[in-house]
Amino acid sequence: MAAAGGLGVLQAGSVRMAAAYFARLGPGQRMGPASWCRRWAPSGAGPGLGRSYGSEAKGEEELRVRYLEEENKGIVVLGINRSYAKNALSKNLVKMLSKAVDALKSDKKVRTIIVRSEVPGIFCAGADLKERTQMNLNEVSSFVSKSRAVINEIGGTQRLPRVIGMALAKEMIFSARVLDGQEAKSIGLISHVLEQNETGDAAYRKALALAREFLPQGPVAMRVAKLAINQGMEVDLVTGLAIEEACYAQTISTKDRLEGLLAFKEKRPPRYKGE
Repeated sequence: MAAAGGLGVLQAGSVRMAAAYFARLGPGQRMGPASWCRRWAPSGAGPGLGRSYGSEAKGEEELRVRYLEEENKGIVVLGINRSYAKNALSKNLVKMLSKAVDALKSDKKVRTIIVRSEVPGIFCAGADLKERTQMNLNEVSSFVSKSRAVINEIGGTQRLPRVIGMALAKEMIFSARVLDGQEAKSIGLISHVLEQNETGDAAYRKALALAREFLPQGPVAMRVAKLAINQGMEVDLVTGLAIEEACYAQTISTKDRLEGLLAFKEKRPPRYKGE
């Protein structure tokens, strides 16, 4: 039986969030949200372990925030760590994620966010249903809204048909079917499926490699490109092209655009500053 890592991308303000997980593949094996890695490095060692914060929950930090350094500078790792609840999204965890993402959105030095699990065997079991049984209707509504604000891919009846088509989305939602990694990739639900490595962090390594590819790109161009894609997917093509043109217009007067042109002329890597 092989283990495979799945990789997708979440959006958060002006930065990209890469989320990764692994699914065990083989006869009769299915994919639920699953952990895709162990801790990348012990506390206090390795790149990006300088700053972190979290809340205590049964002796654990539910969310660990790490700013990577050296060649990975600009990448931030959000490590979910609710092992006793299979990383289910509680009110406290959503609050912590919201606080972290809000802080990162205002940090111009942050280019990419990687969301990972620090619990072997689990990525995220979804909402904390044990906690939800204790919520009233208003609390449930508020929780869903706050969760969607942090992870805007939430909203299966609306987002899933846009990714895989209406007919297949209905089939999956009505049947509550659970897919393995290869099936999820074949319908475009995830971006990559990887053979698991000996350290159990194949998906994280892939996410980190993708994040490194994002780092050299112009921050302004990345921001408006993401805006054009996100908004353009919700409208017709003509309107989408108008959105693209409006987004491009925002880059014309920037120093980064001139730097890109100059770098091309001088045949050197550009030195973007996000200005």
